[in-house]
Amino acid sequence: MGNADKPPRPKGKPTLRTIKGGKAAKAETKPMIKAAATTRPALVRPDKSSKAMVKSVPAATDDTPVIALDLGPAKLSPAMTAYFQKCQDKLGFVPNVLVAYAFDTVKLEAFVALYNDLMLGDSGLSKLEREMIAVAVSSQNRCYYCLTAHGAAVRQYSGNPLLGEQIVMNYRAARISKRQRAMLDFAVKLTASPWSVEDGDREKLRRAGFNDRDIWDIAAVVGFFNMSNRVATATDMRPNTEYHGQAR
Repeated sequence: MGNADKPPRPKGKPTLRTIKGGKAAKAETKPMIKAAATTRPALVRPDKSSKAMVKSVPAATDDTPVIALDLGPAKLSPAMTAYFQKCQDKLGFVPNVLVAYAFDTVKLEAFVALYNDLMLGDSGLSKLEREMIAVAVSSQNRCYYCLTAHGAAVRQYSGNPLLGEQIVMNYRAARISKRQRAMLDFAVKLTASPWSVEDGDREKLRRAGFNDRDIWDIAAVVGFFNMSNRVATATDMRPNTEYHGQAR
């Protein structure tokens, strides 16, 4: 968490932890050569034998502990044990949001069931569009966990790292379809000022090509991520370090 002012953790309570499977050299250059019969300096070219070597530096670990609350993990049900293993096999890690919920199997199973239904179930919204909603809502709420995890999902589903970054920062800068723009406008309005949503807003979605079931699905995804954003922020939930480098 990086905060030295926080009180020490009580002894005897386990900490939730993530489940996981140099200096640049200076380029030497030849001195400037004064060109004959011209006032323009010659181009400076680096010595081929001493090109600057830039080493990639791995991201610092930022995901331990997973949350700022002392909630020890409960014994997983057989279904959740299998689900965690599926995540490990498919992703190479277990998402920290699942690790965070693992203190209570009932809450964990309810969260997983709702998430999978909203984000992966049958819908008139594509999986990419649902992830775009997740990121636009999380950007409005400035949720570190969800922006990191679902920004990575947008990059993966779209095959476009730029789109993921644009929606994280400001979806209005993204070159998206009119349908998607109407969808995100509605999602952000429902997040920022839900009391102001009225018939005209739903009609805009219909004109953009959404039917009434689609409008329900948009609203449900918006509601889910407003809840998730608040829980993640309240508990200082940390995204898995792996998300930061995915699909870039």
